[in-house]
Amino acid sequence: MAGAVAESGRELPAFAGYRDPSAPRLAYGYGPGSLRELRAREFGRLAGTVYLDHAGATLFSQSQLESFTNDLMENTYGNPHSQNISSKLTYDTVEQVRYRILAHFHTTAEDYTVIFTSGSTAALKLVAEAFPWVSQGPESSGSQFCYLTDSHTSVVGMRNVTMAINVTSTPVRPEDLWSAEERGASVSDPDCQLPHLFCYPAQSNFSGVRYPLSWIEEVKSGRLHPVSTPGKWFVLLDAASYVSTSPLDLSAHQADFVPISFYKIFGFPTGLGALLVHNRAAPLLRKTYFGGGTASAYLAGEDFYIPRPSVAQRFEDGTISFLDVIALKHGFDTLERLTGGMENIKQHTFTLAQYTYVALSSLRYPNGAAVVRIYSDSEFSSPEVQGPIINFNVLDDKGNIIGYSQAGHVCGDNMDLIDGQPTGSVRISFGYMSTLDDVQAFLRFIIDTRLHSSGDWPVSQTHADTREAGAPSAESQADVIPAVMGRHSLLPQEDALTGSGVWNNSSTTVNAVPVAPPVCDVARTQQIPSEKAAGVLQGALGPLVVTNLYLYPIKSCAAFEVTRWPVGNQGLLYDRSWMVVNHNGVCLSQKQEPRLCLIQPFIDLQQRIMVIKAKGMEPIEVPLEENSEQTQIRHSRVCADRVNTYDCGEKISSWLSTFFGRPCHLIRQSSNFQRNAKKKHGKDQLPGTMATLSLVNEAQYLLINTSSILELHQQLNTSNENGKQELFSVKDLSLRFRANIIINGKRAFEEEKWDEISIGCLHFQVLGPCHRCQMICIDQQTGQRNQHVFQKLSESRETKVNFGMYLMHTSLDLSSPCFLSVGTQVLPVLKQNVEGHDLPASEKHQDVTS
Repeated sequence: MAGAVAESGRELPAFAGYRDPSAPRLAYGYGPGSLRELRAREFGRLAGTVYLDHAGATLFSQSQLESFTNDLMENTYGNPHSQNISSKLTYDTVEQVRYRILAHFHTTAEDYTVIFTSGSTAALKLVAEAFPWVSQGPESSGSQFCYLTDSHTSVVGMRNVTMAINVTSTPVRPEDLWSAEERGASVSDPDCQLPHLFCYPAQSNFSGVRYPLSWIEEVKSGRLHPVSTPGKWFVLLDAASYVSTSPLDLSAHQADFVPISFYKIFGFPTGLGALLVHNRAAPLLRKTYFGGGTASAYLAGEDFYIPRPSVAQRFEDGTISFLDVIALKHGFDTLERLTGGMENIKQHTFTLAQYTYVALSSLRYPNGAAVVRIYSDSEFSSPEVQGPIINFNVLDDKGNIIGYSQAGHVCGDNMDLIDGQPTGSVRISFGYMSTLDDVQAFLRFIIDTRLHSSGDWPVSQTHADTREAGAPSAESQADVIPAVMGRHSLLPQEDALTGSGVWNNSSTTVNAVPVAPPVCDVARTQQIPSEKAAGVLQGALGPLVVTNLYLYPIKSCAAFEVTRWPVGNQGLLYDRSWMVVNHNGVCLSQKQEPRLCLIQPFIDLQQRIMVIKAKGMEPIEVPLEENSEQTQIRHSRVCADRVNTYDCGEKISSWLSTFFGRPCHLIRQSSNFQRNAKKKHGKDQLPGTMATLSLVNEAQYLLINTSSILELHQQLNTSNENGKQELFSVKDLSLRFRANIIINGKRAFEEEKWDEISIGCLHFQVLGPCHRCQMICIDQQTGQRNQHVFQKLSESRETKVNFGMYLMHTSLDLSSPCFLSVGTQVLPVLKQNVEGHDLPASEKHQDVTS
């Protein structure tokens, strides 16, 4: 492919140069209107967001939702099973929607019936349970259920239904079917009517590869056999992924069963799909259960039941989601009005996918190694063989796959590579509202994270202009789509943060007044049990001590630094006791909302209040005590755990909503709710007590070592391009890792060899390292992102991006107050499998006493 590989991966091909000049020009956009204007008008909520998961669910437009809402406000829709004017309106409207669905797929009610389901998965399950299977037996070889190995999970799951009734299930590889197509028909017995079912996807949900729709007629006619078995073949075409961005003509390709999900086409409503059944196959379906409106008549005391006459009525158990069905009409109307139809969407989305594929394929490390491995055999040659899906893994410069956990995409899950093989891959996909800006933001992300590690390998710009020209002519189309691939921030929303009023203010250090005189103060010298004495480290250059203490009263908000602070049964008192949630009660983190770090909480133990400050906002107070009379329990989630919380009131909600520009609430973990810590890294249950957690992710405390920070700091500043200006301060790096306890370790990452530590009278079990995600890319004092920290840490740690150690109380007596203090001595105990000769000479101790 001409121009596909640029010198040393420094340049990406211009849009005009990556296709064969003889190839037909593909469209970008939808007619004379600007796609950028359409995005701003219909999808304003995407401002600052790059959404590339349209194969999972595409997005609904604003006018679609407004049109549907107006419909509901102006009409009264009753249950279609009832007999009144409102119900008749609903029934007639639903039937009109059925016709509209069939028209969308270029067919009519004479050929197909629409059965509404909860989605394509439910439609597949319906076919599996209702198909007229013939079990194997002495007189029959039985039916065959065959499915392409590139099928969706929901198709493969049909085999459990068939195996339960002794019907053979056979996976068929695509290459085997291609070979069978070339060989032609080999099995023929026109008298055999044994029913078989072959299922395959029109478009792979994994790679976007499109399989021939001609297979439908070839299999049904007997010219193509998935397996060498005589009988009558029926075909199920899994069209859920395909129809999201392409037209499907069922008058030309008459599959017997076609499952679809409507949210894949226009985003709303979710939880609604359909099974399109060809009327010649519909009478063969067997129904056992009946319920709701599926029965014309039945007797409760006798085995008497008469099904409804129509196929749809027989299989739609209960009352269908009729308001959602009515919403489909507005979805089809809006899609047609905005784009002109599915053929335009097909061309537009493939144009973006093809360009992205070529750009990704051209990326090279300085040694010539590919940056990504793309899983596709189509080479994105045309929209007939490839949909707008790209599935890939990122590689390092040695060709090894970089697991998603190593890339910082998840918290807690590190099962990304097994024996060097990936357990998953990355899928991006385009929808009808996707733009070139989305593509470029994604490509900048890959370039910034993989080709900037040495500071001197930027990918140069092939065009300087990123303006969109609407819908140019075929001759000029190739030149108006720019390919700006230079050094940029990670995502578009980061540019919006620069100069947008964010402020730079360091965390405030507070010497808090304790609530009661200390009985157990961690400044006292700790006695270590003699049986552990040989593993205790103190350091030849002086004792290890606590240098800084932080708590984070509001999860993901700014740190509150103290010099001495009370300890509770969940960690530092009030650490992660509150969190900010959106209007649906979903926890916000800095990964979604970086400006959370600009919210600064201060706790005044004497006045029993938390004061919250932010630039441009008047300070606001939140009481530390629960108001039991106004407490209404609500549920939220932290790290997959359900937590009981209560709302802190409309006043603080309004304050937060004003600051973030969208509805937000402050919630607090309920005091009578206990969230137990999970066992981690094979550790036994903590002795004497069940460890409990606040709204932290995994453990009560996080400890980091100053020496580890200094090593990373040196690596970052060494890689500075200009060699003069310091990119990161030590304070900045410390804040990014959001630790509770910082110590003055003597050697970088020595903390990873510890099994236990004591700080004064408090004992802690070291649970294991903290596996880092992209949150460390956020400057905690400005809210801006910078990928260098994560990238450099990833390079230096070689495998998993770990930094800091999780701690948990091993025992805690709260009968009298306990405190952590800066300056307190830290006494660690080595893991049993760590040998002394692994440590520097200055850290070997032969005569340690308890």
